[in-house]
This record gives sequence, C-alpha cells and structure tokens, in this order.
Amino acid sequence: MIKSIYPYWTAPKKIHAFTSTRTGGVSLAPFASLNMGNRTGDNSEHIAENRRRIIQAEQIPSEPYWLTQTHSTTVLDISQIALQPPTGNIDSYQTFEADGSYTNQPKQVSVVLTADCMPVLFCTTKGDEVAAAHAGWRGLCNGILEETIKKFSSSPSNIIAWMGPAISVKKFEVGIEVKQQFEKVDPKAQEAFKLINPIEQKYLANLYLIAKQRLQAVGVTQIFGGDYCTYTEQDEFFSYRRENRTGRMASMIWFE
Repeated sequence: MIKSIYPYWTAPKKIHAFTSTRTGGVSLAPFASLNMGNRTGDNSEHIAENRRRIIQAEQIPSEPYWLTQTHSTTVLDISQIALQPPTGNIDSYQTFEADGSYTNQPKQVSVVLTADCMPVLFCTTKGDEVAAAHAGWRGLCNGILEETIKKFSSSPSNIIAWMGPAISVKKFEVGIEVKQQFEKVDPKAQEAFKLINPIEQKYLANLYLIAKQRLQAVGVTQIFGGDYCTYTEQDEFFSYRRENRTGRMASMIWFE
C-alpha cells in the first residue's frame, strides 16, 4: 500500500501536496520499493509502475512535470510549457532541466525528487499559485528558494512554505568549506553549524534552519515542516548519504 507524508500547514483546502515515502512500490533493493527517480540505476519498468501507482493513489489530476535536477537555481514556469504525456515506458517521460517549478494554473503538478536534499513546497494564501523546489546544500546556498519566490505574483508575505523530509542536523556532517560558502552569502548562517571535530574542521549543518533564514530574509514568514530526518528514518525514506545507491522520493503540489 502506498504511504505518503502530508504537510501540516495552513494552506487552503484547494491545495494538494505530499511527499512519497519508500513504501508501496515494486522496485527491488537497493531501491525498495517506491522509487520515483529515473536516474538511479533502477529497472525502468519498475520506476514507471511506481509512478503510475502514486498517480492513482494520490488522485493526481495530470502528468507531473518531472525535472532533471542538477543542483542549479533554475526554476521553470510550467504554466508556459505544454506537456506531452508518457506513452508507457520511462524513456517516454518528458523531463525538464531545472531544480524547481512554478505554476498559476489549476491541475498542473509541480514535482521534485529527493533523497536527503530538502523538498520545499510553496503555495499562496489564496491557493492560486504553487511551486516546488529541490534544495540540496548547493542549491540552497546559491539561492534556489529565492529564485522560486521570484516566480510568484503574490507578495512573499502571502506565500506559505513547507520544508519536506531531508537529512537533519543530527547526521549532516560537512567540512568548513561548506560553512564558509553559506556565511559568505549570509553571515547569519553560522547559527546553523555546530563544530564536532576541531582538528578536521567538521561541522553538523542544519539545512532546515538555513532554509528558514533564507525564506524569512525575503519576506516569507509562514514556514512549516522541518521535522523529519531522511538519514535516520530508514523505514520511511531513501537516503543518498546513508546508502549511496538508492531511490528517490517525490514531493508534489497542485491546486484545484
């Protein structure tokens, strides 16, 4: 049976959003079982079946706009792009190179794939604009969230954000070079790093806190989520850092 995670937030009822877990698919180890990612080395027929299952289980109104993610800050306005639905096999899925997508059209589905990186879903208080962003540490540092906010017509004060399942501060160890890159953009980021190895200059990084800082800095104050850990919650989530060769969860959002 398909199992998904749903945002606990103040979005209007017309908004539909979720993150898939690893439960309910047909993929075999190390992708067991609901792998959504087609660039993982998994059996292509299994991925296609997993996508069909999630579309049916979540009553998704149209084919999602699948992205080829490269840790960029590119955000597509999918309301301007006509989508060709797949004809069955995974190679027929139309994909777009970007790390976020936005739409102001009903029933268009924004989606990002993650396995430790942070999915961030956005909507307006009116429920007439939505977006999804893939915020790994590089994209987060370089401004993927800010670029996503720029796509909205609504004021940032009227945008609601949900930070989906990502690797938590308990397990996200980085070197000083990562800390310095974040601090170069925003000195306040130093609050999100905890020194754990003074000799090797290793830190634990809090991506959830950094994302919250970045969103608040551009005027988004309605921020939810940030209470999962993909690394430690092994039964629920794929984790690239834990397993390396593994599947991907999908985070999707649309409005009626």
